[in-house]
Amino acid sequence: MKSEIKSKRVRAIIDELKDQYMEADINCRPWIIGFSGGKDSTVLLMLTWIAMQELREDRKPLRRRVYVVCNDTMVENPVIEEYVSTVLLKIGDAAREQMMPIQVVTTTPQLEDTFWSCVIGKGYPVPNNSFRFCTEKMKIKPTSKFITDQVVADGEAIVLVGTRLTESQQRERSIRRHEIKGHRLSKHPLNPNTFTYAPIKELMLEEVWWIINSIPSPWGFDNKILFNIYLDASADDYECPTVVTDDSHRSCGQSRFGCWICTVVKEDKSMSSLIKNGVDWMKPLLEFRNRLVENRNVSELRCDTRRNGQRAVDETGHNLGNYTMEYRIQMLHELLQTQKTVQKGHSSVNLITNQELIAIQVIWYRDGNFSTTVNDIYNEVYGYSIPNFEIGLQERLILEKLCTDPQHFQLIQELLALQKSKVLLMRKFGLQNDIEERLDSFIKEKEAKA
Repeated sequence: MKSEIKSKRVRAIIDELKDQYMEADINCRPWIIGFSGGKDSTVLLMLTWIAMQELREDRKPLRRRVYVVCNDTMVENPVIEEYVSTVLLKIGDAAREQMMPIQVVTTTPQLEDTFWSCVIGKGYPVPNNSFRFCTEKMKIKPTSKFITDQVVADGEAIVLVGTRLTESQQRERSIRRHEIKGHRLSKHPLNPNTFTYAPIKELMLEEVWWIINSIPSPWGFDNKILFNIYLDASADDYECPTVVTDDSHRSCGQSRFGCWICTVVKEDKSMSSLIKNGVDWMKPLLEFRNRLVENRNVSELRCDTRRNGQRAVDETGHNLGNYTMEYRIQMLHELLQTQKTVQKGHSSVNLITNQELIAIQVIWYRDGNFSTTVNDIYNEVYGYSIPNFEIGLQERLILEKLCTDPQHFQLIQELLALQKSKVLLMRKFGLQNDIEERLDSFIKEKEAKA
């Protein structure tokens, strides 16, 4: 193994990882590696794995556990999502076969925090540079929860990050700000009793690609697949570094992968390049994403208040609140239609989960919308129904006997729907307030008609 690593800088990183892994540690603080499937996290895991293999060859005990944590935002680029899922299975299988203390963990946002629950359910405007709810809800919170849980179990934890100084000036400033001179470990900026370790921070981009293209994956995966994904997603205006180890390797760009629905960037260059390079089935996704960007600040599609009731109108009379219920309904219809179109050729692609559809219906109930249901929209697009929140037959028969006024029957149905929605989301917080608001609304409607 040692003879295969010719680069002195790469050899130095592996030796440092070995030394850090064997550092005297009362609790053998676990290592947590954030794995996105991209080039940097792949290289970080490769070098860590190789270091552990070499320690075993030297008859050193591997007592420290390593968690490979992948954060699934549930709106990942489908091409990358399929690749990462395959790689994670391979990593898990190889760890068991090699009896390595490496465990794969996947984190996801809470149901109420997913992209579609926030945008279509609650009516949050899609993210931009000044309003990026997605990073906190979909990435930081799920991973932080796992880290916190692990710290509770082990006392402390060390997070290995694949950030590099040459990635960007912002990344370099972040690394420099938190590092402790003369020490490998830095205090985690968010999680107490947690430290960060950036073993590959000094690597240049060319070295990253050299590792991927010339060092065999220790979990037995073909790194050419990752190389080709980056190649297909390289935007025309990127300067592609020429990183070759033999004549079969072509120049590859620096494209970043993220959520297919990302509206923070002005243009999704990686998805556009994938489409240009033959992945044309993703075109409906790009078109839908672009429509969300175009409609973000349309006053007619926004309310004049935020979800907390605060007035949200600028000096010109432009509405700045959450999306109207009508537009949320329209978005769900367009999303399901986009999903149906994509599934004609790629049946495994799901742009929204059934759990999210349930969550959206729950939120709509809480927002007082009982007319158009998620099931109505789903049925309109697909031609068949999904499980809905209708009350059971026995409940309905009893209510029909007790309620002489049809409006009372409808009111009780709506109150039951609110109660059931709280149970489905496993949180009853605010149930009394929701019921009181619905009763107040009912009384006002009756008084207005009187």
